[in-house]
Amino acid sequence: MLLYIHIPFCDSKCFYCAFNSYVDMFHLKETYMKALKIQLKNDLEHYCSSTKVKTVFIGGGTPSCIDAQEYEEVFSILKPFLMQGAEITSEANPNSASKTWLHDMYNLGVNRISFGVQSFDDDKLKFLGRTHKAKSAINAIQNAKCIGFKDINCDIIYGVHNDTFQSLKKDFDIIQNLEINHLSAYSLIIEEGTKFFNKKKIKIDDEDLSYKIFDYLKTLGFNQYEISNFAKDKKDQSRHNFGYWEYDDYLGIGAGAVACINSVRYYPKKDIQEYINNPLEYEKELLSTNDAKTEKVLLGLRCSNGVSKNTFNKNELKKLQILLDEDKIMQKNERIYNKNYLLADEVSLFILD
Repeated sequence: MLLYIHIPFCDSKCFYCAFNSYVDMFHLKETYMKALKIQLKNDLEHYCSSTKVKTVFIGGGTPSCIDAQEYEEVFSILKPFLMQGAEITSEANPNSASKTWLHDMYNLGVNRISFGVQSFDDDKLKFLGRTHKAKSAINAIQNAKCIGFKDINCDIIYGVHNDTFQSLKKDFDIIQNLEINHLSAYSLIIEEGTKFFNKKKIKIDDEDLSYKIFDYLKTLGFNQYEISNFAKDKKDQSRHNFGYWEYDDYLGIGAGAVACINSVRYYPKKDIQEYINNPLEYEKELLSTNDAKTEKVLLGLRCSNGVSKNTFNKNELKKLQILLDEDKIMQKNERIYNKNYLLADEVSLFILD
């Protein structure tokens, strides 16, 4: 079982952000965390009586804008259900992830930290609506290393106005010098409801730039194992992400989080106040066999996990053979693997159409 915990509070709203997060709800932090603990206890007791939680991911929003003391009871509730050696990740903002906060979270059991850096260029950070500076991001990463975090991820956004390979290369060189073992490089997406929506000259659509980035990261020792994720070694890969790609069951705790158990999706209330009023009220969605299959294929071909050949029917196997003949995919031990993650959606749709 995987566990995701959503913290919907942020110190500021980035111009590209479409997540369920708020900058004007800080007065609800205390009551929100109380509601979250009610749901956490209920869901763990209900769904994890015969299974253990193997990964935890605390995301947002900004988990680091919640005092570490507020997480103490969360971990107390969680502890009996945790698998030994569980991966426990928390996202963090360089501004709010103080050395004290990082130290306290480490002592609670967080063993993997993911910093929303996005860039080490101050002008680009300002353009994106980020409130931290490059120096504070470097300091936060160095603090985490000093505290004892061995697994550190750094998020980088590319495809932004004025981005060039040379400017992005500087970001990746800094990550290399900081000796970080994992990075997530996301191409900017413009979504409705964000400050960037309907604005011109924000995003660069340059596939060649993506390939240059991937090739350069490989020379630095970062191996691509998913369309946006790169790790120094297999042991450095995100086990939580792999759980999603392998279609493991997962719990979603918090406002706007999503759970999926035995092909049933559970949606808690997205609105913070509504969630606080009733954290145990969910909408449910039953996934059909075809829905589940489609998701398995889409997810499997976006990463190094691949898809079992037994997943496909006779007609789809014929299409697989076409792709194999064209060297678009490869087969190993009765599993199908995609050779170009950027084409994952096109390959999946060709097979399943």
